[in-house]
Amino acid sequence: MRKFVALAPALLAACSTAPAAPADPPARGETPGHACTPEGLDQFVGKTRSDAVEADIKRVSNAAVVRWAPPGAMMTMDFRADRVTAWLDAANTITKIRCG
Repeated sequence: MRKFVALAPALLAACSTAPAAPADPPARGETPGHACTPEGLDQFVGKTRSDAVEADIKRVSNAAVVRWAPPGAMMTMDFRADRVTAWLDAANTITKIRCG
């Protein structure tokens, strides 16, 4: 019994963990330090979806998340200040882009 009492704090300490920092933007809420600004987003209309275009959209808009909206996709209507939504046509060309 004395051995167990002596080991109890060590066993309990092994169970506790510090929360990990999120690598991706949170699924709910907003990413601190990111608020989408619409100025300059119209330059992306007509461009084809790519990783480079996504990075440019984030840089220009200061958004943390780019939500791609393919044709016919169901989209939530919730507003996130840290997100930009880009609507695509069948050829993956951006037809409209807005914050939120």
